[in-house]
Amino acid sequence: MFYYVDVSGARLQPDSFEELAMPLFDSLYNFARWLTGNREEAEDLVQETYAKALKGFSSFQLGTNFRAWMYRILHNTFLTSRSGLKVRMTVALDTGEDGPELAVERDTPETILVERSNRELLQSVIEELPAYFREILLLCEVEEMSYQEISETLSVPLGTVMSRLSRARKTLRDRLRPQLQVGTETAGIAKGTNHGL
Repeated sequence: MFYYVDVSGARLQPDSFEELAMPLFDSLYNFARWLTGNREEAEDLVQETYAKALKGFSSFQLGTNFRAWMYRILHNTFLTSRSGLKVRMTVALDTGEDGPELAVERDTPETILVERSNRELLQSVIEELPAYFREILLLCEVEEMSYQEISETLSVPLGTVMSRLSRARKTLRDRLRPQLQVGTETAGIAKGTNHGL
């Protein structure tokens, strides 16, 4: 979902800020949580982002991408915050455990266990990535931003976006491959030792 503002010749009003900004709240919070790794810091970061955006709304360039503008404010606010200055190397992901998972008929306890362990492995590998790789993966894969939007959000050239995304995906693949191979070998050994059951 993209939020472009076309208010040619019209004055921006505070109530139009609310109409544009409020639909972005959840995705901005998720991005802040990803960056900070802490619920309270993420809430503070989003609150500060909205305060800065409202204050600077009159300087918003008409006809530009409002969503990217809001993400850029959040990103810059994070970089100048106590957390951003530390440039933390690990950030916990939301576990998504909002309720019990419903099993589909084709799922067995074994497939559910494998899926959970793969998810945990992916999460731990992503947490080990440098912050600039994690944020670019999040913006592209989770927030589904275009390369151009990511470029505007992070204030980096389009080529840098593509390069970082490529390197982030390669690093992720390279780190996952050996661990997934070990898991496959372990499963094969376990299968072989259960013949007597």
